[in-house]
Amino acid sequence: MSEPLRPAQIDVDALLDDPNTHIVVCCGSGGVGKTTTAAALALRAAERGRKTVVLTIDPAKRLAQALGLRELSNQPKQVSIEGFEPAGDLNAMMLDMRRTFDDMVLAHAGRERAEQILNNHFYQTISTSFSGTQEYMAMEKLGQLSAAGTWDLIVVDTPPSRSALDFLDAPQRLSTVLDGRLIKMLSSPARVGGKGLRKIVGAGFGMFAKAVSTVIGGQLLTDAAAFVQAFDSTFGGFRERAAQTYRLLRSPGTAFLVVAAPEPDALREATYFVERLAGERMPLVGLVANRTHPVVAALASTRAASAAEEMEATGSAPLAAAVLRVHADRVAVAEREKRLLARFTRAHPEVSLVGVPALPSDVHDLAGLREIGRRLAGE
Repeated sequence: MSEPLRPAQIDVDALLDDPNTHIVVCCGSGGVGKTTTAAALALRAAERGRKTVVLTIDPAKRLAQALGLRELSNQPKQVSIEGFEPAGDLNAMMLDMRRTFDDMVLAHAGRERAEQILNNHFYQTISTSFSGTQEYMAMEKLGQLSAAGTWDLIVVDTPPSRSALDFLDAPQRLSTVLDGRLIKMLSSPARVGGKGLRKIVGAGFGMFAKAVSTVIGGQLLTDAAAFVQAFDSTFGGFRERAAQTYRLLRSPGTAFLVVAAPEPDALREATYFVERLAGERMPLVGLVANRTHPVVAALASTRAASAAEEMEATGSAPLAAAVLRVHADRVAVAEREKRLLARFTRAHPEVSLVGVPALPSDVHDLAGLREIGRRLAGE
């Protein structure tokens, strides 16, 4: 029987200490600990001398609570807690999708045109609820942080679920929509007295206009026309910025870490992320197998369970029998996790890995984040 494949181990400290590492992106499905992993990496990097900012896309307040902050805003906030004196610097922020979109408009449009856009109902709709907007704004915010040159390491906590990688598509998706046929149709009434739209949709114009107006509101056609006219000369500027950020993500200074729990669904999602990143030629560092349950010097699960059954049958040593039961369950979990990770490694032998043993309780402070950082580093 051949030996199981042993993947290369991720050297987390070498990654964080490398001055050429400027961006670390944590991605993975929901509920696997991406936010905690990102915060722990940022904290460890700051304590090792890097000037670090962690950007979370997660609207939950877990990151703020773990860092001892009441809340996070759309701008980096320095983590300053009594007794916390890192060799570097640690800052944290949470993406505010609408605020980032507004700031982008203000930066790229003149004052008068910016006011027209910001007050437009059609803009207010797409800036908060349009598919892909959150991912696009994550790209924009990352580009802003990188361009500022204030931090030498940016750690990004991506949105949960498979949409965590939608930000790779977001610039093109938003560009296609805003440059596309639907927008031209919606804006045509104001441009050519409605004849353009009527020509495109023919006799169904009234039904079409009524249906689309019902979706967004009665002023849709007018607002869309005004929006496109004000936006036309602005969108090219931040479409180019999104392209620059995309190139930044593919550069050698960026490192992607896929975070997964040792569970079938999470590892299937991890496979999707690994394959997608490879397809986009993004620099993947490896897989963080989070919340594992390793057992050292274990009595085999079946033997422990058998011994427990014998004790229970004779009624002797009930406490020892209970301990053996717990041990048997723990070993069974560890063996199951090893099989799942081995299956992933056989499918992706090129992907490095680091296992992070689960903590006995949830992380809610810097001490917990430090412990996660130590486990990431294999200490």
